[in-house]
Amino acid sequence: MRIIWGITWKEMLRKKVLLLTLLMTAVFLIGFWFVASAIGDPGAQQGFSDSGEALINRFANGAVIMTLGFMFGSFVLAFLAIFTSFSAIAGEAEAGVLQALLSRPLPRWKWYAGRWLGYVTVGIAYALLLFISILLIARAHAAIPLDPAAWIKSFLLFSLAVPLLVTVSMLGSGFFSAIGNGVFMTMLYGASWLGGMIERIGSGLSQDPAMTESLNRLTGIITLIMPADGLQRKVIAELFSFDELSGMVPIDVSSPVSNNFSSIPSNSFVIYAIVYTVAAFVIGMLRFKSKDL
Repeated sequence: MRIIWGITWKEMLRKKVLLLTLLMTAVFLIGFWFVASAIGDPGAQQGFSDSGEALINRFANGAVIMTLGFMFGSFVLAFLAIFTSFSAIAGEAEAGVLQALLSRPLPRWKWYAGRWLGYVTVGIAYALLLFISILLIARAHAAIPLDPAAWIKSFLLFSLAVPLLVTVSMLGSGFFSAIGNGVFMTMLYGASWLGGMIERIGSGLSQDPAMTESLNRLTGIITLIMPADGLQRKVIAELFSFDELSGMVPIDVSSPVSNNFSSIPSNSFVIYAIVYTVAAFVIGMLRFKSKDL
């Protein structure tokens, strides 16, 4: 299994997937720096202010900056998770690689687990790099919480999207062709993001209770089908502890960005996402073991 794990890392380097992702990340972080400088107050010293109101305003700016950062950073993270694993089974079966490897005394479950570990470890390492970069940029232009426990919880939630997307992508690769699975995963993640946007914007604009209920039901179904966007919303909630700060920080709840805070998933949703990932992993492995190559 460790050999397959190492081969997966080498293939990702050879196919230059990581290089392309790092280039996208550089472009994203440069743009994010200028956005953060426009929203925040780079001239203010972190934690030092003549008034408590100015400090609270900087924390509010930090919340908005980091919401934007993690919102768009999650796209880059999803790109890496999906496009490294969407052809894990179908693509290699079509190329004849699996037939050559599995003709040796190598259990299929070890190959599947090795591939999964390779994709997930690369994704989590990248998520850590992206997470730290967003924190540093936000801290340079605004005030952010300095609680290491909150950072750890937020990072775990942020990186949970990696095993979730990789697992579903490998599951789909056992049923669809490589191209078909790539399209399927892109549409599935896009639907998750769109459902989250509908929930955030619709809750602030709709005045009809019946329409609001219908939107909530629709977005709830979409979130259960693909929980990735819900996890992203939970990241900011944990980082800023909005359960305690919602009455202190003056955030305009009518804006699409700050509506991110009015629809925070519960801890039960995080447990659901973990169970969802485990179930998809088991189903994907069973499908691969019975798949005719």
